Amino acid sequence: MTFAELLDRLGGTGRFQVLHVALLVIPVLLTASHNLLQNFSAAIPEHHCQVRLLGNNSHPHTNRTLEPATDEDLLWISIPKDQAGKPDKCRRFVTPQWHLLNSSTADANWTQADTEPCHDGWIYDKSIFTNTIVMEWDLVCNLRTRRQMAQSIYMGGVLAGALAFGSLADRFGRKSVLSWSYLQMAVSGLCTAFSPTFTAYCVFRFLVGMALSGIILNCMSLVLEWVPTKVRTVAGTVVGYSATIGQIILPGLAYALPDWRWLQFAASMPFFAFFIYSWWFAESARWLVLSGKPEQAVEVLKKVAEINGKKEEGEKLTTEVLKSNMQKEMALANTSHTFVSLVRTPTVRRISCCISSVWFATSFSYYGLAMDLQNFGFSIYLIQVAFGSIDIPAKLIAAIGMSYIGRRTTQALSVILAGLAILANIFVPHDLQTLRTSLAVLGKGCLASSFNCLYLYTGELFPTVIRLFSTLADRPGWGWAAPWLVLGA
Repeated sequence: MTFAELLDRLGGTGRFQVLHVALLVIPVLLTASHNLLQNFSAAIPEHHCQVRLLGNNSHPHTNRTLEPATDEDLLWISIPKDQAGKPDKCRRFVTPQWHLLNSSTADANWTQADTEPCHDGWIYDKSIFTNTIVMEWDLVCNLRTRRQMAQSIYMGGVLAGALAFGSLADRFGRKSVLSWSYLQMAVSGLCTAFSPTFTAYCVFRFLVGMALSGIILNCMSLVLEWVPTKVRTVAGTVVGYSATIGQIILPGLAYALPDWRWLQFAASMPFFAFFIYSWWFAESARWLVLSGKPEQAVEVLKKVAEINGKKEEGEKLTTEVLKSNMQKEMALANTSHTFVSLVRTPTVRRISCCISSVWFATSFSYYGLAMDLQNFGFSIYLIQVAFGSIDIPAKLIAAIGMSYIGRRTTQALSVILAGLAILANIFVPHDLQTLRTSLAVLGKGCLASSFNCLYLYTGELFPTVIRLFSTLADRPGWGWAAPWLVLGA
C-alpha cells in the first residue's frame, strides 16, 4: 500500500482536507493582489511642471494690469505643449510667454522659447489616484526609471524567496516556514505602507516578494501533500483560481483606496490573521517521515483520521506500518542529487533547457503585459478586471486540452497563440485602442494557459528521483518552476 492509498483509508477528501485546503487558499487571494499591487500604488497620473506664482498680473510691455489670470492661462504661458498638444511633462518656459495670451500671436512659433527642467516640482492630476509612490517621491522624467527599478527589486525578492524558502521548507517543515512567511508578509507589508523614503520602500517590497514565494510554494506543498492523487489536479486548480479571483478583487480594493499607503495597508493586515490560524495547520506527514520523524507523522495522521470520522482506521496505524508504506519514497529521498543533476545526461539536459526557456518566455511576456495596464488608454480598473477574468476560461481550456489533446500540444498552442497576439499588437495603430486591448487580453489568457500547463508538465517531464531532490514529497514542478518564473519576470 502506498502513502496515497493510506491517505484514502484515513478519509481521502474528508472534512479535514476540505477545511485545510480552504484555509490555505484564502491567503492566495491577497498574494495575487500583492504581485500586481504596483499597477495601482505606482500608477503615473497626468502631470506637468509646477507653475511659478506671479506676484502681479501686469503685462511686461504695457505695464497695464490684466484681469486675474486663470489656471488655464498660467498653464498656457508657463508650460510648452508636447506633440499631442498636452502640457509637457518635464519642461517649462524659463520666463512666462505672455504673447501666447494674444489670439493673434497664439499660433506663433513659440517653440524657440527657452525651457528648463521642473526645478520646483510637479503638479499631479488627483482625480483618479489621490497619492501614489510616483506622486510622493516624484518618480517622473529623469527619475521615471526608479518606478521600474522598484518592481524589479520586488521580483528579485520573489526569486530570493523561492530559493531560500524552498530549501528551508525541506529542512524545517512546510508548516513552520509557511507561518513565518505569513508573518513576514504582514510585517514587511505594513512597513512598506509606512515607508518614509523610496529606499525603505524598495527594501520592504523586497521582503514582501520573498514572503510571497514562501507562501505560494508551501501552500501548494501542503495542499498537494494532504489530498489523494486522484484529486490533486482539482486541488491545484482551486489554488490557481484563487489567484485569478485575487486579480479581480485587486481593482475593487484599489478603487476604494486611491491612496497607495492605505491600499498597501489593507492588503497586508489580513496576513496577521493568516499567521495566527496557520498554527492549526497539520504538518505534512510525508515530510515528517522523510525527515526521520515517523512518530510525529503517526500522531498527525491519527488526528486527521479522527476529524474525517475514521478514528478506527487511525488507531490501527503504527510507525512500522507507515514506514513500510513509504519505503520507496524514503529510498529515493536518501539518494544524493544536486542542481548538476539537471544537466548530467543528454535527455535531462535537453528537458531542462527546453522547459527553462518556456518558463522564461511565458513569465517575461506575462508580467510585461500585466504590469503595463496604463498604456492601453482605458480605465486601469476595467483593464485589470479584464486581465483577471480572462484567466477563468483560459485555465479551463488548458485543463481540457491537457486531458484530450495532450500536454505538449496544449503547451505549444498556448505559447504560439500568445506570441502571435503580442506580435500583432506591434502593427496595430495606437488609435485603435479597443483592438490593441483585445489582443493583449487574448495574449494574457494564452499565457495563463501556458502557466497552467507548465506547472503540471514540468513535474511529469523530470525523472522521479530528480523531482524528489527538489520536493522530497512529489510536489510536481513547483520547486523548479518558481525560480524560472521569477527569472522570466
